[in-house]
Amino acid sequence: MISLKLSLSQQRLVLFEDDRPLRSYPVSTALNGPGEREGSGCTPRGRHYIRARIGEGLPPNAVFVGRRFTGEIYNAALAAAHPGRDWILTRILWLCGLEPGRNRLGQVDTMRRYIYIHGTPDTEPMGIPLSHGCVRMRNTDLLDLFGLTPVGTELQIDD
Repeated sequence: MISLKLSLSQQRLVLFEDDRPLRSYPVSTALNGPGEREGSGCTPRGRHYIRARIGEGLPPNAVFVGRRFTGEIYNAALAAAHPGRDWILTRILWLCGLEPGRNRLGQVDTMRRYIYIHGTPDTEPMGIPLSHGCVRMRNTDLLDLFGLTPVGTELQIDD
């Protein structure tokens, strides 16, 4: 069985098969640190699962807005034209909390907060918390992870 563990302090996402680590990826989580409240800009902790996989078959660096492919492919010219854009690239793994009152329902609902694992420009650093709450990954790493994680894959996010 495939599962994931994310360490916020180490900024690492580890993919497990039957409790044996298979892959480890550097990530970038929330600049505002850990937290579950809506509007906090924090990365939620606890048990989650992948609720939806978005972008299968699209090219690397495909640009998403509102979980929809815009038809754009990220490049330096596009970045220069939209300097303040929070880039969501390549694929989206949309997360849903499994713990009512902690990361599901009410003001702490991970899915309603639109918390994803997604690609980011390769110019963005990994290992440093800089996101608005999501888990950012290198596009090549995300493509690898996307191919290994079906809907329903569980993810534990710890401090």
